[in-house]
Amino acid sequence: MNLLTVVTFLPLLGALAMVLVPRDEPSQHRALALVASLVTFALSLGLWFGFDASPGAPEFQFELMVPWMPTIGIGFHVGIDGVALLLFMLTTVLMPVVVLSAWKAVGDRVKEFMIALLVLESAMLGTFIALDLVLFYVFWEAMLIPMYLLIGIWGSQNRLYATVKFFVYTFAASVLMLLAILYVYFHDGGTFDYVEARRALAVTPGAASWLFLAFALAFAVKVPMFPLHTWLPDAHTEAPTAGSVILAGVLLKMGTFGFFRYALPLFPEAALQHRNLVAVLAVIGIIYGALMSLVQTDMKRLVAYSSVSHLGFVMLGLMALSAEGMTGSVYQMLNHGVSTGALFLLVGMLYERRHTRLISEYGGIAKRVPVIAAAFVIVTLSSIGLPGTNGFVGEFLILSGTWLSRLGGSAVFATVAALGVILGAVYMLLLVEKVFFGPNQNPQNHHLPDLSVREGFVLAPMIALIVVMGLLPGPFLAPAKPAVDRLIQRFQVAEARLGKGPQVGTAVPAVMVRAPAPAPAAEPAPLPAPAPVPLQQPGGNY
Repeated sequence: MNLLTVVTFLPLLGALAMVLVPRDEPSQHRALALVASLVTFALSLGLWFGFDASPGAPEFQFELMVPWMPTIGIGFHVGIDGVALLLFMLTTVLMPVVVLSAWKAVGDRVKEFMIALLVLESAMLGTFIALDLVLFYVFWEAMLIPMYLLIGIWGSQNRLYATVKFFVYTFAASVLMLLAILYVYFHDGGTFDYVEARRALAVTPGAASWLFLAFALAFAVKVPMFPLHTWLPDAHTEAPTAGSVILAGVLLKMGTFGFFRYALPLFPEAALQHRNLVAVLAVIGIIYGALMSLVQTDMKRLVAYSSVSHLGFVMLGLMALSAEGMTGSVYQMLNHGVSTGALFLLVGMLYERRHTRLISEYGGIAKRVPVIAAAFVIVTLSSIGLPGTNGFVGEFLILSGTWLSRLGGSAVFATVAALGVILGAVYMLLLVEKVFFGPNQNPQNHHLPDLSVREGFVLAPMIALIVVMGLLPGPFLAPAKPAVDRLIQRFQVAEARLGKGPQVGTAVPAVMVRAPAPAPAAEPAPLPAPAPVPLQQPGGNY
């Protein structure tokens, strides 16, 4: 039996089993969801340790191909490469954390809530492993339904507005991607197989441009990129804590993963044509998200806008088309899932104690909740990219990979993005200062309980990942390298077809090119030895 398929559908089996549990047994629903998510994570470790990232290893591993609708070229084709593996593991790590975080926060319709979580997990995992375009689209759209329910039923006061906005944005853009998939089908010999389409797809440059934009639009909404980001702050603000963690931790990565897996390799020539436009929007998103975070009064909304900024870095690194930039982007996908997911968990813990997310309602609570304050500071340092944390590795690779890339105006892009790093430090440190330090003048903050044991289990894996990924990034970078190298090679072939000179990879800046050393001067000829002076013999004349 294929391990990849078992792990993917195990949460769905857990959801089906939960249907049989009576509605009036919420403790059983919670326990079953936790067990299903933990077993899924345990089995996914077999994928992690069984994956071969050595040179010459197969691109897609744990591969399975089963005819599904052979008459129209649709198959159940799944497999996993290094980038998909990292995001797959991120999903299986986060889901038990999410279930634990909702243990007490969700008291209404617990059965339906846990079923929605498990169905959503299977849909997310399926998106990362699909190697058939229709299968990918099915998993992609399947995520919408449980996420719609999580926000619409268990969200805050304005949840209906946020849910409809989220659904309309993502569904409308996905329809354009479906039309592009159908176009690929009719121009690719009647198959939806991704590997075959990538190998044999041949369309006119104009068609490739529109196909790239159709895929890119669907993925840009999910990232989300500026100016398609407006659904995200509302969705995060109204979603329950568990929904925000999933949204930030995994769902937004579907967009960046979509660029890496589909939009870039399927249409490399069109991607080269539009990369500067995407890079400009990415940099605008970095600065815009940071500036908006500076003026927020709601903690959740601040973290939501910070996601727009952080994921702008991911998109900039992808558009650099350099090994450093793209590897940094993949790493930053993981970093954002861990760090921002942890921020939403901490904000949720404060909300459970005070039932408000307004920054002005807090102040000076570090003495009352020192463990929560310490955890918040650690996660904040990760978010701003302090050396020694996971955030530093990703941002350093992206900025250096962009600066050294052959992207037009690369130095300008890297410099402006670096300003986003500075702004990120400002708004995050101000948040910490306003919430945890200063005078504690609000009487409602005088008796707040500190971190509970359950909450400790929720935060422990997140803090551990922040430290381990910051100090030992090698094991997390290694799986991504083969996939990044293959994509760069594909772009090198595309630029050779275009005949426009090098556009991918890195170029040494002029300031780093050393002038040739001057030739050493010829050594002067040795002087002739002086004639020996005869010694006067004794008895001679003086």
